[in-house]
Amino acid sequence: MSSATTAPLPATGATTPKPQVQPCRYKTGKTLGSGSYSTVRECVHIDTGRYYAAKVINKRLMAGREHMVRNEIAVLKRVSMGHQNILTLVDYFETMNNLYLVTDLAMGGELFDRICRKGSYYESDTSDLIRATLSAVAYLHDHGIVHRDLKPENLLFRTPEDNAELLIADFGLSRIIDEEQFHVLTTTCGTPGYMAPEIFKKTGHGKPVDIWAVGVITYFLLCGCTPFDRDNNMEEMQAILNADYKFDPDYWSNVSDTAKDFIRCCLTVDPEKRLTAHQALAHPFLAENHRGLKEDLLPTVRKNFNARRNLIAAIDAVRAVRKLRAGGTMDGALSISPETQKEKDEKSTSVGLWKKPAGGLMRP
Repeated sequence: MSSATTAPLPATGATTPKPQVQPCRYKTGKTLGSGSYSTVRECVHIDTGRYYAAKVINKRLMAGREHMVRNEIAVLKRVSMGHQNILTLVDYFETMNNLYLVTDLAMGGELFDRICRKGSYYESDTSDLIRATLSAVAYLHDHGIVHRDLKPENLLFRTPEDNAELLIADFGLSRIIDEEQFHVLTTTCGTPGYMAPEIFKKTGHGKPVDIWAVGVITYFLLCGCTPFDRDNNMEEMQAILNADYKFDPDYWSNVSDTAKDFIRCCLTVDPEKRLTAHQALAHPFLAENHRGLKEDLLPTVRKNFNARRNLIAAIDAVRAVRKLRAGGTMDGALSISPETQKEKDEKSTSVGLWKKPAGGLMRP
């Protein structure tokens, strides 16, 4: 990693300040994941030897969408270290070619991959996982933040231990809502299978979209497939708009009515009638003494998940071949980014992206 360069944004009409250059404090290592404009890499703080994760964002690929990174930083600064189940922002800076967001290093892996590696898995395990997730969602909502991209891939374990904390990650699509001004969001964004009906309708959305996503995640964790899986995107969207899903007895006979009722309460089409995060936390399914039916769900969950994964891989392969034959390029992004959504106060010209001098949010 080269030297870090940063400068505060100038006031309108002010002389552009000279960028400040400081020696970089981190050394990056292996790649942990990648997206359409960024990669996540392991990094180590040179002075302390502590390990973190660095989201490395390519400036060239992000040109014109800097507001998205600023928004992600604003969200993380508001909630970092405020809740045990939310990924902490440790540092952020830029170099000549890249932007870096340094966060906790979640070594325990993604939620569903970890479940599939277990020896057994019960309804009570799902209850515990959703309770932790909703506790963090309630904290976000209490601080005026809607995540907008909750899904199993964005739920990570802090460590490989069995009792490791579950963390909500990836706040790239999150927004801070000004509720005093009745601010609603209208940009279509998220991961299609987890998006609430009001996002597709473009009637305005807010915190209830996170509860809908929690309902989809709960359904997924209990049977290994999502409730609105269809043959194509249009059919999937129609199923979401109508909350058209079912509890197939072949997969749901070992799941309690309490769990099914929780899912129904989350997957309510009218956002005004949908549970709030705090109401969802009070549902009997999330009571700490809830155990559900004492049947091992792992065989069904793993079977459905593997069948779904193989089908998606086959479809993606066909699409990739068609795209290459047509002379196109392949893009691995899963989420729809709100590229047109910009803040009015972010239009001033600047040398650097950040509104702060060089250095981290929290010193490691």
